[in-house]
Amino acid sequence: MIVLTRLNDVPFVLNSDLIETIEETPDTTIKLTDKNIVIVKERMTEVVGKVIEFRRLSNGMITQNGC
Repeated sequence: MIVLTRLNDVPFVLNSDLIETIEETPDTTIKLTDKNIVIVKERMTEVVGKVIEFRRLSNGMITQNGC
């Protein structure tokens, strides 16, 4: 799960496993696997970085707990 910001400055949490595509046109538009679309303030590279960091932390937590 990653924290993002809608264009109206409202933060929300997105399940990053649902991301299908991310585009900057010029707003960052995230298309989800259920065909919903979310437009956010963060740049595409920032969203990708948040997903990578979340997965890195998630995998590290699994390894530390021995699961």
